[in-house]
Amino acid sequence: MFPTDQATWEGFRGMDDVVIVGGGHNGLVAAAYLARAGKSVRVLEKLPHVGGAAVSASPWEGVDARLSRFSYLVSLLPDRIVSDLGLRLALKSRAASSYTPNGRGGLLVERSPGEATVRSFEAVCGSLDDWEKWQRWYADLELMAQALAPTLLEPLVSAEHLRVHVDAVVRGRLWEQVFERPLGATLQELFDNNLVRGVVATDALIGTHSSLHSLSANKCFLYHVIGNGTGEWKVPVGGMGGVTAELERVAREAGARIITGAEVTSVESDGKTAAVTYGGETAEARFVLSNVAPSVLGRLRGKEVRDAPGCQLKINMLLRRLPELRSGVDARLAFAGTFHLDESYDQLETAYLESAAGQVPSVLPGEMYCHSLTDPSILGPSLRGHETLTLFGLHLPASLFEGRNAELRDELVGRYLDQLNAHLVEPIQDCLAVDAAGNPCVEARTPLDLESELGLPGGNIFHGELDWPFAETDEQVGKWGVETDVDNVLVCGAGSRRGGGVSGIGGHNAAQAVLEAL
Repeated sequence: MFPTDQATWEGFRGMDDVVIVGGGHNGLVAAAYLARAGKSVRVLEKLPHVGGAAVSASPWEGVDARLSRFSYLVSLLPDRIVSDLGLRLALKSRAASSYTPNGRGGLLVERSPGEATVRSFEAVCGSLDDWEKWQRWYADLELMAQALAPTLLEPLVSAEHLRVHVDAVVRGRLWEQVFERPLGATLQELFDNNLVRGVVATDALIGTHSSLHSLSANKCFLYHVIGNGTGEWKVPVGGMGGVTAELERVAREAGARIITGAEVTSVESDGKTAAVTYGGETAEARFVLSNVAPSVLGRLRGKEVRDAPGCQLKINMLLRRLPELRSGVDARLAFAGTFHLDESYDQLETAYLESAAGQVPSVLPGEMYCHSLTDPSILGPSLRGHETLTLFGLHLPASLFEGRNAELRDELVGRYLDQLNAHLVEPIQDCLAVDAAGNPCVEARTPLDLESELGLPGGNIFHGELDWPFAETDEQVGKWGVETDVDNVLVCGAGSRRGGGVSGIGGHNAAQAVLEAL
């Protein structure tokens, strides 16, 4: 006798409650929440391992290191998700916030600003005016972060509702400055020093190809400064692979079925049931959650879609020792936080204009940090005394690499190292470790490399354009920002509203939308 209850019948004939396309960190978050709620979940990942861009590995033969090869810092992951899922994670604060050399010493911002930071501002700016403005600006941003961060895990509200929420804790013009007026104009009004403006502006440009006079930069800036209510970017102990490993553990322990080496080739749905084809098999489900870029999902559904390409270069290095700085600043402090390389306000804007015109920037803006200073566990015993160095280059859109990816990649690595050398006592090349074959331990990845290796269209680390964290139409109010044109196909990755970065927010919100519907 066949069961008559619909849910029981679906379970009887092998239908999953949810199939998740893509085993990146957001997909694992969604899988864990849903499986813990008693739902049958199948995760399909085309690579041999889960994690997507949030992985740890050694790029070099015979080198005992576990670098965060792609994504590398954590800010947006809410404590609530960590607590809900019982994640055993260690996220450490860096010894410094940032250091920006300028040929005369540079601007040092300590994690807990003290006398060294004050002296640094005075030396670079000639007065303490910008330091006082800096303190007020970031104090206001932290209040805004405390107000906004919890809303990222709730249904969407209108912009006006969110503005009232922010205005209740931060008086003045902060809402206008962050949400309505181009950030570039605000920074030019707030700060007098070009270097100070640039240090603030970089949070608006990570992974975003935009002028500082476009609101696209404001959106990127917002997500970079509100993470977990503090905006502090922390180092994951064990590298980003430690985050993925914990998410995989809790998802599997909850009962999620995770299948690697399973490339999805099509997604079909009538709004009530869906069919996902992979590796010659078809999985039926009541819901499909997409942890791939929206443009990839579109193609899986047979739609014509356009990608939003990425714009960055990532360079990983292993050093036998940190280089000495010409400024005399301790390298262990300068590289512990974000080391800004040629990122003054004018340099950032010029690099954008040149790259938007199809030219490789004449001066390459980038930023670096040394993971191993905060978390030495990523280096094995044979690498005692060694350090890692990660560089993230800005305003290098995928279009620049088309037809010359390998050639331009190598050229840019050389140029970045030369620009760094301008601030060093000795060339960085003299500090590089070598692999088992005697080659320098340097690895670079362009947007086209990320597309080839991770399936990110155009290498876009955010899967597409970032969105405001509020409903932009009346129809979106009360929803989770994960919806598509089909009721039972949802976006759970970085391409969801309030997605982007290593946050798990897209996965959490998609899971909540499914649980409300089931």
